[in-house]
Amino acid sequence: MKVPSILMLGSFLGILAGICASALSRADGSVEEGQSKATACIACHGPNGNSSNPEWPNLAGQNETYTKRQLQAFKSGARKDPLMTPMATGLSEDDMDDLAAYFAQQTLQGLEADPGKVALGPRLYRGGDLRLGTAACGACHGPGGDGNAAAGYPAIQGQHAVYTAAELRAYRSGTRQTDPSQMMRTVASTLTDEQIDAVASYLQGLR
Repeated sequence: MKVPSILMLGSFLGILAGICASALSRADGSVEEGQSKATACIACHGPNGNSSNPEWPNLAGQNETYTKRQLQAFKSGARKDPLMTPMATGLSEDDMDDLAAYFAQQTLQGLEADPGKVALGPRLYRGGDLRLGTAACGACHGPGGDGNAAAGYPAIQGQHAVYTAAELRAYRSGTRQTDPSQMMRTVASTLTDEQIDAVASYLQGLR
């Protein structure tokens, strides 16, 4: 089921919209160089950054700032993963710039949402949950889920639901701590498993 991009109605628009933006490293790489360096990435993330394994994220169309920041986090150990940590260890800053530039220029392929979960998902994404104090996802990630490159907030539209749900649970448990000012940990801490699965499914089908 395709889910169209729709305007966010949440009351949290603009919450922390520019926090840490000036401190983020901005990628300025070569698409051509990035293509040649991305050979090792294809095994997990697929040709042109579209992963066939729902446990591994799509990288196609992701903004350069966010991709580079995550590679830096894997290299430094701030973000840990048994597959990505060793891959990032040998990357230079130029390598990260080039890979980020390459994947940003790739086209994300469409995925489908679970029809049984799209009722709850968009409500949370657009309006959050005032009762629980849950901020609307669209406040930072945009009404269409295409992120905010200037602030380094990732594009999350069309992302695998399995991957998104796993990362939200990691933020909720505190095992992932790469969010500026604990923004994602704060949001995820208010979400139930049902809500996480619903918004993750919605994002998978968001265009």
